[in-house]
Amino acid sequence: MHMPLSDLDSDVRIDLAACRATLRQGSRTFLAASLILPHKVRDAACCLYAFCRDADDEIDLGDNPVEANARLMKRILRIYEGWPEASPVDRAMARIVGQYAIPRELPEALLEGFAWDASGRRYESETDLLAYASRVAGSVGVMMALLMGRREPSILACAAELGVAMQLTNIARDVGEDARAGRLYLPRQWLRDAGIDPDRWLAQPVFDTALGSVVERVLEAAEKLYRRADAGIARLPLACRPGVNAARTLYWAIGEEVKRRGLDSVSDRAVVPAARKLTLLAYSLASLLLPARPIEAHALAEVRHLLDAVPAAPLPVAMGGVEAQIVWVIELFDRLERRERSRAGVGYPQRSASA
Repeated sequence: MHMPLSDLDSDVRIDLAACRATLRQGSRTFLAASLILPHKVRDAACCLYAFCRDADDEIDLGDNPVEANARLMKRILRIYEGWPEASPVDRAMARIVGQYAIPRELPEALLEGFAWDASGRRYESETDLLAYASRVAGSVGVMMALLMGRREPSILACAAELGVAMQLTNIARDVGEDARAGRLYLPRQWLRDAGIDPDRWLAQPVFDTALGSVVERVLEAAEKLYRRADAGIARLPLACRPGVNAARTLYWAIGEEVKRRGLDSVSDRAVVPAARKLTLLAYSLASLLLPARPIEAHALAEVRHLLDAVPAAPLPVAMGGVEAQIVWVIELFDRLERRERSRAGVGYPQRSASA
């Protein structure tokens, strides 16, 4: 079992306190949520999240995102070589990747996805979109699974695909916000199939039934991945399942809300009402009593690079606290949403980051 960082020497505790301060400045919600995480993983989650927060800020707030990403790649290299920079966040991250055997390819994949954003990369096909989602969200799903002590390729595939599904849901919901920031994640070929010129539409984003058909295709792709992820959720450690299933259900509900609004995610941003969330959380707990389906033998080709990076040997982690897992999983994925919305800088009036 892993010893909490707060139980180690004073230097480690100082670095951990600095990570918490980073979250206090950039994400008070996650810091509060981390206080109810299981003690044995609370510190690790704070350190991992603090590094991700720091990486987000370096790219988002700097003058040159490409140069910032290059600096982050060098920081990752030094972390994995055992010579982290003289930064509390980097030193803490070095301990986490060692304790949980997190392969370097995973945080590098996340940074690669950030670089694609910074360079204004175009997504021509569904394959291109899935490759992007695997980096900015699938990598997070796999790292979360490692923190939960699961390293089996089939379960990691489900974790990665769940992350991809959630990112596709975000994309379907935020079409208008992204477009007003000059960003387009809908596959350009899908737009042309619907009779829409991607560049002309991006210059003047409006909703019509043709665009709705493209949004629907994105949600259909996400739906398939949610269903496939269910089998993996059923094979997580018992204490982890309710939280992960809750996150899965709540993100799925965002897509359902987009559908309920006629697939128009340009004129407005779909938000799941609080009462509906409570009902869905109750449903997500009840659904865990259903028999587990077999895990499908194949995984998305676009996530295989993540799976291939992880050795299969298990590293047991003590977990607990259903409420903590619900908050932890949702907050880690909400980081992706907050990053996209903060970059946009325009769009709808301020709303809660949780959908």
